[in-house]
Parts: sequence; structure tokens; C-alpha cells
Amino acid sequence: MFTMLRSFFAKEEGQGLVEYALILVLIAVVVIGALTLLGQNISDLFNNLAGTIQP
Repeated sequence: MFTMLRSFFAKEEGQGLVEYALILVLIAVVVIGALTLLGQNISDLFNNLAGTIQP
């Protein structure tokens, strides 16, 4: 019984999943920050492009 409990708590299967989740959260924070800083410039660029394309 003791060895079964020890092996249950010693498993590290979820560790990789948590690491991937943390990496995804970090990437999301960086993307949101970049879009916040560059959002208006990108919006102006697309508006100018749309104005150029329309006849």
C-alpha cells in the first residue's frame, strides 16, 4: 500500500503540461502587449491600404 501511494505522488506526467501552459500564457501576454503598443499604427496602415484598394 505504501509503495502504491509513493508511486502515485512521484508521477510527474502533469509537469510537462503545466510547462506548456506557462509558455502559452507568456506568448499570449507578449502578443497582447505588442498589439496594445502597435495597435493604432496597424489600424492606420490597414485603413490606408483599404483606401488605396477601393476605386
